[in-house]
Amino acid sequence: MGFILRIGAAFGLLSLTYNPTQYNFTRWAEANWSEQMALSVLLGLLLLVGYIIYLRATLRSIGIFGMGLVLALVAALLWVLYDYGWLSFENPTLNTWLAIVALSFVLGIGLSWSHVRRTLSGQADMDDVDE
Repeated sequence: MGFILRIGAAFGLLSLTYNPTQYNFTRWAEANWSEQMALSVLLGLLLLVGYIIYLRATLRSIGIFGMGLVLALVAALLWVLYDYGWLSFENPTLNTWLAIVALSFVLGIGLSWSHVRRTLSGQADMDDVDE
């Protein structure tokens, strides 16, 4: 269950930052920068903190190679879905959502990997603290 929550939180972070709808931080900050600069900076910094948490944990747990491998697996899955005709890449809005979901999986797996490795191997990381 924690794994799903981590992927969901990554999806929330990414889609709050940008998505193909009008309801995202990027479009809001662009439209309201001159009137609400202080709030835009505050919200941008909060999003940045979220990205730092996710990216630092992901880079420490699976690294750049692992991130590339997870992206390759998601890309292969999308390729299979396209090859069987279950998915079309002609809709740019759908493509943006697919990219957000793919990146959510990368960040969610990166944040969860230490827990998965500990469960599979029975070995704790050096950074683990008694829980």
